[in-house]
Amino acid sequence: METIRLHKGLDLHLKGEAQKKVLQALAPEVVSVKPSDYRSMVPKLLVQEGDTVLAGQFLFSDKKRPQIGFSSPVSGKVKAIVRGEKRKLLAVEIEADKDIRYAQFEPVRVSSASREDIQKVLLESGLWAAIIQRPYGIIANPEDTPKAVVVSGFNSAPLACDVSFALKNDVDAIQIAVDALAKFTSGKVYVNIDAKEDGASPLSMLRNVELTRFKGPHPAGNVGVQINHLCPIGKGEIIWTVQPQALAAIGKLLSKGIYDVSRTVAVTGPRALDPGYVKCVPGTPMSFFRKAAGVQEDEKLYGQPVGVRYVSGNPLCGENVGENGCLGFYDDTVTFLTEGNYRELFGWAKPFRMKKFSTSKSYFSWLAPKKKYEADTNVNGGERAFIVTGVYEKVLPMDIYPVYLLKAILAQDIEKMEQFGIYEVIGEDFALCEYVDPSKIEIQKIVDQGIDLMLKEMA
Repeated sequence: METIRLHKGLDLHLKGEAQKKVLQALAPEVVSVKPSDYRSMVPKLLVQEGDTVLAGQFLFSDKKRPQIGFSSPVSGKVKAIVRGEKRKLLAVEIEADKDIRYAQFEPVRVSSASREDIQKVLLESGLWAAIIQRPYGIIANPEDTPKAVVVSGFNSAPLACDVSFALKNDVDAIQIAVDALAKFTSGKVYVNIDAKEDGASPLSMLRNVELTRFKGPHPAGNVGVQINHLCPIGKGEIIWTVQPQALAAIGKLLSKGIYDVSRTVAVTGPRALDPGYVKCVPGTPMSFFRKAAGVQEDEKLYGQPVGVRYVSGNPLCGENVGENGCLGFYDDTVTFLTEGNYRELFGWAKPFRMKKFSTSKSYFSWLAPKKKYEADTNVNGGERAFIVTGVYEKVLPMDIYPVYLLKAILAQDIEKMEQFGIYEVIGEDFALCEYVDPSKIEIQKIVDQGIDLMLKEMA
């Protein structure tokens, strides 16, 4: 097994890591399915309020590609159709049954099945949405043949879900899924594991895949970084990626004929009283995780009350969904952070700040590299001019030019964007760049805008 060592990057040690235990929690009463979870998709609603649905039944489909539908993760009654400005569909809320009833699909014997047989079941169930295409990070086109399928078997982001813990009982289902995906590609199925875990990872037992160890700091676990080192994407080339817990769902669908997208989710963050893991489905409300792990209330910093930020995902690239939000379709982590709405008098001028982390040697955090910090969302100032500092290159282990790519996006120069690597990245690959950026620019947002421009102009 090959080992790829990455020297660029940054590990952030934050308080609130999920303990390897399953928290007790009641099943949520209402589950929401959001079209905004899926990039570059225009939803066509297929249900009405009051309709009864099964788990695996379509709620809406993609107007541009009607064969791709998006299913309810639970059975129950459609409680509400939530719309925004200009009647934009924001969410479909399902009042969940206590015992989930599944729509039945035809199980597939992968060893003898054709690509068309497997594709048919994935499309009919709505689980095709779990297959993501690079470039652009959009749902894969069923008509394409990717040059490879790449799976990141670990997550190196701070406070991220431990994939090995979450999938310890799903190896058989994952094996079925990777065997099925191998029929879609002309190349290999790459499964990448953390070199620190090696044989301890349940994914290391998979057969008929190209196993690779990755060693190094975050973002070593990002699938975009792994693709850049294994099989870089050129113009006109396509690679498919699938998250490990989605692989387990695909395996269950093909072997049992049911749409079971339940997953083990890490509930983390410095404001979580009892961080741990819960079993739930996408669309589970934040109130469910709040009840399971608890949230520290009445917090004050420098004498000022501070709130809680509810993040679906990890602290670097998760979505701020708010107290009334829900778990995203592709997320397996929920993070409770301190809202950075406080001011620290002369904070920038204090010589000793032992509770603050710095990527430079401005503070003394470099003397205690393993110390864990209570992170909050305070950016300590406003956005400044875009300057060339060289800090992006120190934390981005990819063979691209990040500063030039960002400038090309801001200039909307498609030719330059292609030259500087727009096909190889999505916003999450620049999360560390945004974190260390002294100009406090929303870099992930800029990259997303560049991808949206490419989708519009290259369609």
